Amino acid sequence: MNITIHKADSRGQADHGWLNTSHSFSFAGWYDPDKTNFGLLRVLNDDQVAGGKGFGTHPHDNMEIVSIPLKGSLEHKDSMDTVGVIKENDVQAMSAGTGILHSEYNHKADEPVHFLQIWIFPKVRDIKPRYDEMNFDPALRQNKLQRLVSPIEDGTPSVKINQDAYISRVAIDAGKDIDYNVNKEGNGVYAFVLEGEVVIGGQDLERRDGAGIEGADAFAVKAKSAVDILFIEVPMA
Repeated sequence: MNITIHKADSRGQADHGWLNTSHSFSFAGWYDPDKTNFGLLRVLNDDQVAGGKGFGTHPHDNMEIVSIPLKGSLEHKDSMDTVGVIKENDVQAMSAGTGILHSEYNHKADEPVHFLQIWIFPKVRDIKPRYDEMNFDPALRQNKLQRLVSPIEDGTPSVKINQDAYISRVAIDAGKDIDYNVNKEGNGVYAFVLEGEVVIGGQDLERRDGAGIEGADAFAVKAKSAVDILFIEVPMA
């Protein structure tokens, strides 16, 4: 098993006033040749958007785009005539395929929205664009993995994307352990610590640290404190 650690303070930072963001991988004006991607995981942005502000209408194509609100409400509109608001414990995914236009705004004027933006390269290019979203009960990820995102062909209740990729979340009580079992042979897993302190593969990780794990069919996750962790499992090529 090989583990690459990305400490929280090594992420790219940008403060645009209305947007305060941290980039786990090279994005926009921030470039690190050692952090261009993890396998087919291209973007992991930790975004905070001020009240009433947001990203105006812009295009995407041939990318799987997942949004996970951590706090607040995110308003979404797109060229597939999808209009809605997602909030904490919701997960949204778009297969951009042949091309879409969309916008994302803070739905509330008086408080920020905090969300993760994840981009994964698609399995099949130029598909018809599609949208999916789902709400997840946080009680069902207490000390056990809750699958949020999985391939279109996967039959589990989760948001679907056009890739052999899986996103799971778990909240672990202090002092407890769980095992992560890789869903597809050859996939790697990027662990992103949302809150707390944890040990993965003998490595200590803290809030907003990331760890890219390759060459393992399974690995242990040991909670030093109460932790909340996101696992992004992707093909490595």
